[in-house]
Amino acid sequence: MMNEQMFFAGAPGVWRTLLVGLCAYVLLILVLRTTGKRTLSKMNAFDLIVTVALGSTLATVILSKDVALAEGVTAFVMLAGAQLAVTWLSVRSTRYRSWVKAEPTILVEGGIMLSDAMKRERVTPDEVEAAVRGAGFDGVNAVALVVLETDGSMSVVSRKNALDPDRTQKHE
Repeated sequence: MMNEQMFFAGAPGVWRTLLVGLCAYVLLILVLRTTGKRTLSKMNAFDLIVTVALGSTLATVILSKDVALAEGVTAFVMLAGAQLAVTWLSVRSTRYRSWVKAEPTILVEGGIMLSDAMKRERVTPDEVEAAVRGAGFDGVNAVALVVLETDGSMSVVSRKNALDPDRTQKHE
């Protein structure tokens, strides 16, 4: 026999979820807007962790009667503040930046795939070739470089434009 509360535990629970969920969502948007564009930009590993944590916190605030809205907002502010602190420090300290952020990795140089770099970064030749095609080239022999950027995208530089860094195309 199924428990009726598995499907509907009563109107007060539904109303609480709607009210707290809407308030938490609006407050999360305000926190994100206050912390600036960096919080919503392309993500490195730390940014991804913060984003997942914010989403998990939002879900917990919405669905758990044991977590008050004020506690959830405190968690939002703490996570966004931690990200601000990390990005502030990484802009000002190369030592700290190297600890928090990955370095770009060259995967193709002079039209040749660098298998050791690809293995280290867990990138397959098919993924590199897809990035090259996505950037409008026939194959890796038409490019000077393919760089795995810190956000996981691949930048593709043609042999013809290798000396002009402003003409680099980015593949996502």
